[in-house]
Amino acid sequence: MDEHIRIGDVAPRVQYLADGIRTGFTYPFPIFTAADLEVRLDDLLQPGGFTVLGAGHSEGGSVTFIAPPPARTRVTLRRNLVVARNSDFQENGVLRARTLNDELDYQVAALQEVKEEIGSALRLDPSEVGSITTLPVRAARSNKVLGFDSAGGVTVFNRDAGLLSLPFAGAVPRTVEDKLAERLSSRDFGAMGDGVTDDGPALQAAMNAAAASGKHLEITEGSFRTTMPLTLPGAAAGLTMRGAILYAGPGGRTALTLGDGGTVRNAAKLYQGLRVLRASISDWLDENDIGIVARNLDASLVELRQVEGFTIGLRTLGDGRGFEDTTLILGRIVNNGIGLDIRTASAGAWNTSVRYYGGHFAIGSTVNPGKDRYGVRLSAAPGAYVAHNRHLFHGPGFELQARDKPITGIPFLSEVSSRAVVANGIRMEGCSPFVARHTGGAQDHVYEVAWASQGYGIGIDYTPSATRVGSVVRALHQAAGHREAVRELISVPNIRAAAFRQSNTELGFERLACLSTNVSGAPTHLPHFTFAGLDQYVLSDRGLLLTGGRGIGFVVDARACKEFALAVDADNPRLIVQCFDASMALLTEASGPMVRASGMSMQWAETPRWWQGSADMTDADLTRLQVVRLADQVAYAIIGLARIGRDYEVRALRLACDPSQSPAVLWGLPDLPFGLREMKAEAVWDAPSIAAGGSAQVNVPLPGARPGDFVQASFSLATSGVVFLAQVGATDAVTVTAWNRSGAAVDLNPGTVRVRLVKS
Repeated sequence: MDEHIRIGDVAPRVQYLADGIRTGFTYPFPIFTAADLEVRLDDLLQPGGFTVLGAGHSEGGSVTFIAPPPARTRVTLRRNLVVARNSDFQENGVLRARTLNDELDYQVAALQEVKEEIGSALRLDPSEVGSITTLPVRAARSNKVLGFDSAGGVTVFNRDAGLLSLPFAGAVPRTVEDKLAERLSSRDFGAMGDGVTDDGPALQAAMNAAAASGKHLEITEGSFRTTMPLTLPGAAAGLTMRGAILYAGPGGRTALTLGDGGTVRNAAKLYQGLRVLRASISDWLDENDIGIVARNLDASLVELRQVEGFTIGLRTLGDGRGFEDTTLILGRIVNNGIGLDIRTASAGAWNTSVRYYGGHFAIGSTVNPGKDRYGVRLSAAPGAYVAHNRHLFHGPGFELQARDKPITGIPFLSEVSSRAVVANGIRMEGCSPFVARHTGGAQDHVYEVAWASQGYGIGIDYTPSATRVGSVVRALHQAAGHREAVRELISVPNIRAAAFRQSNTELGFERLACLSTNVSGAPTHLPHFTFAGLDQYVLSDRGLLLTGGRGIGFVVDARACKEFALAVDADNPRLIVQCFDASMALLTEASGPMVRASGMSMQWAETPRWWQGSADMTDADLTRLQVVRLADQVAYAIIGLARIGRDYEVRALRLACDPSQSPAVLWGLPDLPFGLREMKAEAVWDAPSIAAGGSAQVNVPLPGARPGDFVQASFSLATSGVVFLAQVGATDAVTVTAWNRSGAAVDLNPGTVRVRLVKS
C-alpha cells in the first residue's frame, strides 16, 4: 500500500534569485496536483514554459524551466489551492480512512495558505481589543493619507496636511514629505545598483540634490555602474556608501570627486565606506585616470573601503586652498600605479597635518608587470606649494610585486620638500630594497619598518635631483636596538684647548685638518688640501675665530660608510665637504653631485674646490644639525666648516654615523701629518767617546718640528753620568746633545736616540 501524503509544518512558499544558468528549482512543501503550484518570475504569473514534478509527495518536488530565467530574476514557487468541496460523504455509507485523510489534508493545506497570507497582513497586536480597524468608505478615503487617530483607530488625513510623528514621547509631528527628505538615497533618484544599468545620471542627480539641500547622501547596497565621472559638491553634508561605484567611463578622468576646489573650505565632512572600482584596469600611463579625488578637506573624516584599477587610486588635493587636519581610514587600495597621491595644485594651497590609519596597498602579480608602482606619493603640480608637512601613517601594508624584477616597487615617493612625515609599523612584501624614494627636498622623515619579507637592509633612495637627506629608517625587523644607537666617530669638545702653535705664525688643531679657501699651485690630491697649521687663525677666549680664507675639518675614510652627521657649536658657520676617490684624487663638479645635506642645498665652489652649504647653519632655520650623504664614488672626504660670508667663532665639533658602521677618521699619518700636538721620532746613534765634561750631538729628523716646540730626548741604553738634552735647532729636525757630567771619558755603545715633541 502506498504511503499517504503528509502535510508537514512547512510554509507553502519558496523564493530564489536566478543566476541565468540554473533551470531547476525545488519546492519543499507537498501539492496534490501540478495545477496546485503557482509559478512567478518577478511579479508575473507564468502560464507555462516549465514542468512540475513531485505532485502527491510529502517532501515536495521540483520545477524545471525550458529556458533558464534571466539573471537576478526572482523565482517564486507557491501552493495555491482551489478552496471548494465538490463531494459529500454518503449517509450510512462506508467512511473510508483514505477518503477522510484526503479531505483533512486538503483542509490543513488550505489553512496553511491562509496562515501564510495573514502573516504578511497588517493586524492588531494580540493584546489589543476594541480598536477601530475598518477602512472608511471609498468616498471618504479617496485622495487621503491613511493614518491613526488619538485612540489608535484607523482614520484619514488630507494629503497635503498629513502629519506623522515617531512613537516616542516628545516626538514632533512632521509631514510625510519632510520625513522622506530627511536623508537622500541613490535609489530615490532611480539608481538600480544592478551592475548593468548606467546609473551615472541618477547618481549625479542624487549628488546634486544632496548639495542643494545640504544633506547626507547614501548610496545603498549594490554595484552602481556609471559611464560618466561623478562629483559630490562640497555643499553636501557627506556621503555613505554601502555599495560600490563601478566606473566604466572614459579614461583619463576622475571617477568620483568629493568637495569643491578654489578657495572653498570643505570642513567637517563625513565620507564613509568609499568604494570605487574601475571596470577594466588602467594601463597606468595617464595620471589623470583617478579613482577618487578629495579636495580642500579640513577637520574631516574619510573612510575608504576600496579603490581599485586606476593609475592613481585616491588623491587628496589642496586645490586653491588647503587639505589639512583630516583623518583617513584606509582599506584596500589595489592594482593602482600610485595608491595614494598627497598633492597640491596651486601656490596658494597646502596639504598638511593629516593622519592615516591602515591601508592595504597591493598589486596583482599579473597587473602591468613591467611598470613601476608606488604606494604613497607626495607631489605638487608645477609651481604649486611643496612644503607638505606632518603626515602621520599608522600601520600601512605594501605588497607591490616588484622584488627580483627590473621594476620599481617602493612604498613612499616624495617629490616635494616634505617634512615630518612619520610612518609607523610599515609592512613590506615583495617590494624594492627601499622604503622610500626622495627626488626633491624631503627631510626629517621617519620610516619604521615593522616587517620586510625580503630580510635585506631597508634604506632610502636619493635620486640625483634630491636636495636634502637626513631622514631615518628604523628597521624593526633587523637589529632595531642597534640602529637606535648613535656612534660618535670623533669629537673636539673644546677647540680652544685643542689649538697649538704649529710655528711662530701658524696654528694647528688636534685631530683636525687646517683648510684654505685658496690653495696655491695646482692641488689634485687629498694631502695637497690638508695642512698641519696655517696663519690667520685667531683664538678667542672660548674658541677659534675663523677669518677670511680659513676652515677646519675632519678627514674620514668613506669607502664603506656614506652618511655622516655633523654637530657644531659655532656662530652660524658654513658647512663644507671636499670629496676624493679611492686614490685620494679630488672629485669635482664634473663628476656629478657628490654631496647632499639634510637641511640645505650643497653648491660647488670652484676656487676652494669643495661643496659648500647654500646657507649658514643656524638654530632659527633648523639647519644647525646636518647629515651629510656622500655619493658612491666618494672614498675619502673632508667634512668641516669654512669662513664664507663673515668671521665667526667655532667652539666645538662632533662627527657621528650609523652605529652599524665604524669608519676611520684620519690624522697624524705619514701622508697626512696634520692634527698632531705630540710627535715622536728616533734614530740609531753610535756616539763617539765623550770626554769628561764634554758633549756630542746628533740631529733626529722630525717633520713638523719648529723652533720653540717643547722637546725631550732619551737613549735606549744605560747612560751613567751622561745626560741627554734636546732642542729644535732647525725646522723639521731635533738636535740631541749627550753631555758627560762624570769625571771620566764615557764611550757609549750603539743605541737608539728617541725624541718627543709637544706643541704648545
